[in-house]
Amino acid sequence: MVTTDPIADYLTRIRNAISARHRVVDIPASNMKKEITKVLYDKGYIQSYKFEDLGPQGQIKIALKYNSQTKESAIVDLRRASKPGLRKYAKASSLPRVLNGLGIAVMSTSKGIITDKEARTLNIGGEVLCYIY
Repeated sequence: MVTTDPIADYLTRIRNAISARHRVVDIPASNMKKEITKVLYDKGYIQSYKFEDLGPQGQIKIALKYNSQTKESAIVDLRRASKPGLRKYAKASSLPRVLNGLGIAVMSTSKGIITDKEARTLNIGGEVLCYIY
């Protein structure tokens, strides 16, 4: 299956798994998806992840994080910002703030895939990939 926007497919698979209350979701791997997964883990939005090298592409297994009392997901919403038809870039002086700093914007910069807060401290801009809160 050929997807024109693999990042949107990645976000949709996670969104669908959360709405179906799955514990683990399998996603076809790519280098950019692996880096986004690492950012999600570092910021506490997912419980764990594992990269499996099965076949030519490989898989990413993501264990989703839920609150033990309320059974609510740690991820409330995932939105794709930059699309193949309309790329969104942000300068270092005008980086986006998600929910007034409560969420994160995942960005592709010259320093790799980082959050908007890290980009502010490094004073660099880049392509805004998605918003997560």
